[in-house]
Amino acid sequence: MLQKIVDHSRRLLPAAKRREPLATLEARIATRKAPRDFPAALRGDGMRIIAEVKSASPSAGVIRGRVDAVAQARRYAAAGASAISVLTERKHFGGSLRRLGAIAATFEPAPAATPLLRKDFLFDPYQVYQARAYGGDTFLLIVAILEQAALTDMLALGRRLGMEPLVEVHDEGEVERAVAANARVIGINNRDLNTFTVSLETTGRLRKLIPADRIVVSESGIKTRDDMHRLRDWGADAVLIGETLMTAPSLPDKMRELLS
Repeated sequence: MLQKIVDHSRRLLPAAKRREPLATLEARIATRKAPRDFPAALRGDGMRIIAEVKSASPSAGVIRGRVDAVAQARRYAAAGASAISVLTERKHFGGSLRRLGAIAATFEPAPAATPLLRKDFLFDPYQVYQARAYGGDTFLLIVAILEQAALTDMLALGRRLGMEPLVEVHDEGEVERAVAANARVIGINNRDLNTFTVSLETTGRLRKLIPADRIVVSESGIKTRDDMHRLRDWGADAVLIGETLMTAPSLPDKMRELLS
């Protein structure tokens, strides 16, 4: 499934480049304020939550058919999210860059507002420029879909644009590659993106291989306060949560539970 999503994104990219040439993106970036500090938002006492705006996923299907993404992002920020992840992949996750841009526009007047993460399947430097042009403060890099040179180059590009990316790993070999590329924020995905099976133990196993000076984010499968406590005890600094928050009957209550 992971390769199918990437292949689909590759087919769409040439049209995106024609529609919005790199020079257009660079001009938009030049008018934006400096990106918010993503690593700083995840540091400090207690576990931090990156709350995700998404409508659907290949594993869950439709999560919420009609989502007011801007309102959801504002609710996340009000409820104590340290950062907000915005899916921009359309076919499989129901997201869009336009959605990221709309959320960014509402957050723009507040200089201390929550950092926004572009979550997508990035493999081309152009997509990093897109993330910044549409108001992202950071972006996701998935080690599994990138050669080492591309991983290193896209990390460096992000930093030149003022963004420190979230670098996602799934196994021991990918941890080694992320550390070798000097990733500073490493996300451990507890979901196998080929089988969709989830195990929080993945974080416990891989956290031991990551240097103590890196920020570690546990992703996927986090639902309860007990999950949060287990991940904290294993050394995670933050978690990324989507479906659990998107479907919570009371978002403030769920956030309080998870952060308690």
